[in-house]
Amino acid sequence: MSILIDFERDTEFSFERRLRGYLSAVARAVGVGLESCTLDAGTPAAAYIALDWRLSRFPGHDLALVWDEVHGWAAAIEDATGEAATVLAHLGGEIFPEPRAVVRFLAAIRAGDPDAGTLEAPVLREPGNHEQLLALVPEMAPVGRG
Repeated sequence: MSILIDFERDTEFSFERRLRGYLSAVARAVGVGLESCTLDAGTPAAAYIALDWRLSRFPGHDLALVWDEVHGWAAAIEDATGEAATVLAHLGGEIFPEPRAVVRFLAAIRAGDPDAGTLEAPVLREPGNHEQLLALVPEMAPVGRG
């Protein structure tokens, strides 16, 4: 008997699972659950965390955290129409910073700190090659289903 193993499929499954665990840890750290999150494990991989806050300087806009495999985390605002989010600042640094670093970044954004992140989107890596990216995602157990 011969068995055909699709290593790319296993890599994508493992990548999505580990990315979901990381997203879950960041969501918990900022005080929301997976029901507030979306994840796209395609290329480029991306994630979104809806937050229950608004910034006083943008009263009609919801605040969110967005992540992608090229630029890392960013804070963004959305309007009520659901149009594309407008990025306020990028965290920069690492593609997968510790959840505490994301919390500190978000706290600085909420406080109106002008030094919170960068306006220009950093290019932390090229999109694709999820096998390489899988090695960078910290292992964190996901909580619940989302």
